[in-house]
Amino acid sequence: MPRLTPERREAKRAEIVAAARRCFSRDGFHQTSMPDIAAEAGVSAGAPYRYFAGKDEIILAIAGDAFRLVFAPIQELAAASAAPSVADLVTASLQALSAETVTDAAGHDVPVEELLRCAVQTWSELLRNDTAQAHALDGFESVRGSIADALRRGQAAGTVAPAVDPERGARVVMGLLHGFLLQRVAFGLTDTAAFTGDIRTLLPEG
Repeated sequence: MPRLTPERREAKRAEIVAAARRCFSRDGFHQTSMPDIAAEAGVSAGAPYRYFAGKDEIILAIAGDAFRLVFAPIQELAAASAAPSVADLVTASLQALSAETVTDAAGHDVPVEELLRCAVQTWSELLRNDTAQAHALDGFESVRGSIADALRRGQAAGTVAPAVDPERGARVVMGLLHGFLLQRVAFGLTDTAAFTGDIRTLLPEG
């Protein structure tokens, strides 16, 4: 059998991740088996094990993509803007959540709805999977730190109220996004434009 080139290997890996994401989105993490993923991808039952040690590793890869979808826009704004307001930070992420597709870590277009459904399932996974929890905590702290720094700059510029504690305020911002994500998936809250307008009304600058 010809040896796979790195490009071909990455393409096959992406196909398996995409198949797993479809299965997880449709049936859930624990109702999906590795043979289910292989069948969805149109490969032999053993093929996924050439790219992943097991299902938990695939879950981590997809959870990472979901986390980036929600929080990468905030980190980008926090790094690029001199003084973002709280509303700026929240709405930056909501705009990403309202898109049809997003680019994953490998540069592939991924349906946002599939990622969000997987993201919600990841919360329960953190209660049983120490590795997933450790990855999530690292990511959470990284984003929280970026938001807190941005809030401090906002206070200096007058776009964030002086009474706000930046460390706690960062958790509030993240909590708003987690809540919107859950409502989007569980209750069909998709009117992002109206939601964004309400955020700017409820969270005025300074």
